[in-house]
Amino acid sequence: MTSPVASLIAAAHVQMCGGEFNGFFDDAKRAAILRGIFETYYPELAENQVVFDTNRSWTARISLLSELYPQTRIICCVREIAWIIDSIERMLAKNPLQLSRIFNFQSTSSVYSRVEILMNSDNGLIGFPWSALREAWFGDNAKRLIIVPYDHLVKHPKRTLDRLYVELDEPAFTHDFDNVVYDEPDYDSHIGMPGLHSVRKKVEYRERKSCIPPDIFGKYAATQFWENPELNVRGVLIL
Repeated sequence: MTSPVASLIAAAHVQMCGGEFNGFFDDAKRAAILRGIFETYYPELAENQVVFDTNRSWTARISLLSELYPQTRIICCVREIAWIIDSIERMLAKNPLQLSRIFNFQSTSSVYSRVEILMNSDNGLIGFPWSALREAWFGDNAKRLIIVPYDHLVKHPKRTLDRLYVELDEPAFTHDFDNVVYDEPDYDSHIGMPGLHSVRKKVEYRERKSCIPPDIFGKYAATQFWENPELNVRGVLIL
């Protein structure tokens, strides 16, 4: 699920920099107010606790997070884009009587137009976080990124999470990978995609055939830049 904190930060930041009252703020006030949003929403921050906040936009704000909280790390779960598109199309096929908010409740769009919406670099469900991750990946704060590939997580969950705890310098938690339970039926129904956030109990890798046209699959076959060592010029950690 996506936390509202990033949206609150964005709204306040705009008002302090571009609103009618921008002249009342200097950088020190901006920083204090933005930290105040975090620390009000997460009061445990005042006790030096670790907070995990989930939002796909944080990589686009990595410099801001670095300024506010110098110890910030961003954990990015990544997967081959074609398979993400495939998963969304499968979810749509499972709910033919529903129309999704993700696609503006359109009833006549084809998979090709849906892919264009998904891959929009400004607001697409896939395109925006993919673009923001590329920005952070090649930027000066790339050292803050921790990349968790989907295949590594589902094939070797314990090894992957053990490495994550070490990197975060946090005590390891004993996970039950045969009994992972999560669901958000109310939220998923609201956006017209029942089951979108349902998680199978057992963490495991399952082979499947793609349900999207092969030209779409081929178009995005080389978009997982994190798999190319020559592009990892900043030495980003990949678990």
